[in-house]
Amino acid sequence: MTGAVLGLLAGCGLLLVLAGVPVGRSVPLHARVLPYLEPGRADRRDLLRRTATLLGRRLGAGRTVAERLAVLDPVTDGTDRVPGHRAEQVLWACAATAVGLLLAVLAAGANPLAVLAAMLVGASGGVLGRDAVLDAAVRRRRAELVAELPAVAELLALSVAAGENVAAALERVAAGRGPLCEGLRGALGRVRTGTPLLDALTTLAGRWQVPPFTRCVDAVCVAVESGSPLAEVLRAQAADARDAEHRRLTEAGGRAEVRMLVPVVFGILPTVVVFAVYPGLAQLQLDH
Repeated sequence: MTGAVLGLLAGCGLLLVLAGVPVGRSVPLHARVLPYLEPGRADRRDLLRRTATLLGRRLGAGRTVAERLAVLDPVTDGTDRVPGHRAEQVLWACAATAVGLLLAVLAAGANPLAVLAAMLVGASGGVLGRDAVLDAAVRRRRAELVAELPAVAELLALSVAAGENVAAALERVAAGRGPLCEGLRGALGRVRTGTPLLDALTTLAGRWQVPPFTRCVDAVCVAVESGSPLAEVLRAQAADARDAEHRRLTEAGGRAEVRMLVPVVFGILPTVVVFAVYPGLAQLQLDH
């Protein structure tokens, strides 16, 4: 029995040794380099690499930034504004770094770790803050476009029903104010340089990426190409846009009601309870 146990242990040990022998397989680069590094340095490098990757994904490539800037620019596609946006990010990073250094010196003195942390946090916060401002501006502009679309579609329907063609109706409507009219003026300017009208509208819809406006442009293109009554199509698109805006406002009102419960539950209600219960408790203590 003892010989069998010893034989089993010897066989298992031999199998483990054979499994650990690197025969016919290449050793990874990190396995060859890590033994020569200080403990923890590889972990720090991996952390920095992951942080840089996440930061790059958050900032987006130049094309992504250009697409967001194109929503704010009624004429160009936003590519020429990318260097300016990057310069603003650098300025924001420098300003936030200076503020972080000042706070670190006031709070921790000349501690090198605190100064380095303040520089890193300030630089990344400034860059991400400028990007957050751009995202907020893009969302605000798209909300303005959706809000203006029903009125613009109704005016286009009235102009077309009065006998004007699509280009003349767009010229009349684009004379108004607002980001949607400004974008239409930019599209009509490209039409004057030789771009087909439907192509200019499709390019504008692809640049803005606003679903109601994209649906309206698609419906106009289909109506023009198929010969359908354009005034009815525009009235239907205006009704759809108005219903979508009504749903958005209803959802926003619902979210606002939920947010209004926070100060009521955690601020006003405890105060009312304290003022209602405390006099009674004090009177009971006086009675005893």
